[in-house]
Amino acid sequence: MKPTTSTNLTATNQTPASAASTPSPQQQPERGPRMKELLHKYRELLPPAGAGLFTLIAWLTSFGSDGLATALYIIAFIIGGFQQAKEGLETLVKEKDLDVNLLMILAAIGAGAIGYWAEGAILIFIFSLSGALEEMTMERSSKDISALMNLKPETAVRMEHGIEVKVSAAELKIDDVIIVRNGERIPADGEIIEGRSAIDQASITGESIPVDKGVGDEVFAGTLNGEGALYIKVTAASESSLFAKIVMLVQEAQSEMPKSQRFMENFERIYARAVLGITILLILLPPWLLNWTWSEASYKAMVFLVVASPCALVSSIMPAMLSAISNSARRGVLFKGGAHLENLANVNVIAFDKTGTLTKGRPEVTDIQVYIDMTEEQLLGHAASVESMTNHPLARAIVQHAEQRKLPLQRPTDFQAITGWGVQANLDGEAWAIGKPGWFMQQGLEGGILNDLHRLEQEGKTVIVLSRQNAIAGIIALQDQIRPETKAVMAGLHALGIQTAMLTGDQERTAMAIAEQAGIDLVYAELLPEDKLEIVKQLQEEHGSVAMVGDGVNDAPALAAANVGIAMGAAGSDVALETADLVLMNDDLQKIGGAITLGKRMKRVIKQNMIFASIVIISLILSNFVSGIPLPLGVVGHEGSTILVILNGLRLLRQ
Repeated sequence: MKPTTSTNLTATNQTPASAASTPSPQQQPERGPRMKELLHKYRELLPPAGAGLFTLIAWLTSFGSDGLATALYIIAFIIGGFQQAKEGLETLVKEKDLDVNLLMILAAIGAGAIGYWAEGAILIFIFSLSGALEEMTMERSSKDISALMNLKPETAVRMEHGIEVKVSAAELKIDDVIIVRNGERIPADGEIIEGRSAIDQASITGESIPVDKGVGDEVFAGTLNGEGALYIKVTAASESSLFAKIVMLVQEAQSEMPKSQRFMENFERIYARAVLGITILLILLPPWLLNWTWSEASYKAMVFLVVASPCALVSSIMPAMLSAISNSARRGVLFKGGAHLENLANVNVIAFDKTGTLTKGRPEVTDIQVYIDMTEEQLLGHAASVESMTNHPLARAIVQHAEQRKLPLQRPTDFQAITGWGVQANLDGEAWAIGKPGWFMQQGLEGGILNDLHRLEQEGKTVIVLSRQNAIAGIIALQDQIRPETKAVMAGLHALGIQTAMLTGDQERTAMAIAEQAGIDLVYAELLPEDKLEIVKQLQEEHGSVAMVGDGVNDAPALAAANVGIAMGAAGSDVALETADLVLMNDDLQKIGGAITLGKRMKRVIKQNMIFASIVIISLILSNFVSGIPLPLGVVGHEGSTILVILNGLRLLRQ
């Protein structure tokens, strides 16, 4: 959403009459910032656009004035080739090495030096455009992780000699005692020394349901306190907290260079050295060994430098990747670079986070058992009436289920929340209590009731008990439900020969129940974020390329470490979206299989292009040595092959 500015507010507050009138001076300056924003957004395309424009003007001018045309071609050289020349010279000076950037500039200059300015300008334009498109589409998200850091409070309330003192969270030290009230985020890792509350740990562990914690339990920075006030003894400094480790793991995983990138950089150096070396030899040796004139040797050397330039090879990859990315974007799959699509085609295992990814991310009522003279609807109505007074996720699920069944709710009296256990209230003059099974152990949890309780828990469900007048009235089971498409997605991936795994912070019993429903091969439960990262690395060692699908902050390290990180676009956290390599914009897991198939198609097209481009380059080079070819023919052959591989890559735009 665009931020509201003073200009926007002025326009919003105008009456219809004033809005229809001539824009005020306060409105007019808005065009300036918009133009600057557009220029900044598409700044990479400005050099190739300028080079292409001046090349076209120079070509038209050449019919009347060769001198003016040459000057315009030189301007096109400077505009389109400045950045590549700068990068090539920096590599030469700082790293004492050659790259393709410098090779292309030398090829263009060489063409101009022997009078073929138009061909040189076209080379500059194509290479500049390719570099700009690569910069725009292949650049991985490099934003800072401010979205993650915003989850951690900047301040804390520290107890000093019985007095509450507000301090910076970074100042907290081990053994400091802090107080965290209901609804506040915990500023540091620590141990509860007083109080009891339900802690929402989804940002750290991925657990879908808040965890009840009391004295002696561990809490993490960035997690959200529920309804109770807590006194916490700090057990880790700010930079050593689990939250800080997540940040560090993301940064480290993102900084690792993939093998394909290292291979391409090495190939580029070798190729540039070889071509430049051969060009120099072609200029120096033939006059001595073959009695060529210097002019003839220089001409053949320049032809070689032009036809050996890697435009066609570069274009073998980028258009295909861009077309595949555009294709996937229309299907609601956003890649942050074509390399990630290629990597996705190579995955052998896809690991999924559970909560919010394989499941809906919220508990739903699955079972209702009644043990008194009351219908299921009546029991649910009474439970929802009591639970309507609290915002606990389980309570909201019960109320929502009752509303879906259009049951009337009553307003309870004498409502009371028993921290860590449940709630109680009066309805129609009767005392009702709803809460954890352990709260009712003295009220007859035995026999058939206990069997039902254990059976539902074995199915991975969360069970709450209801009592009326100190007698067990019934039980309600809830569970985070899998997405409707999950089972079909797993079957589709298996058909592609890909194994599936589930990584979750939930308890093993719940995880196994979900995995059985979904048809998942490998299950890893009760994991912290650092554990998920280790599991991803373990899967990479055992199976090769691994993709990770997640939506939460706790998934960020694993998303960054995986060969391909996949985030849920609608439900995903900001940090997950920034860390991932591709985003499912509509949270549709079924798009993953299609993206894998598209990646395999792209690899085939790239392979075809590279073989074809290599054959053309080799043929032109041999022709130049054996029989000699004119420079214009060499440029036509070289640029013709470039156009053909681009057109072949554009086939990937089709569904």
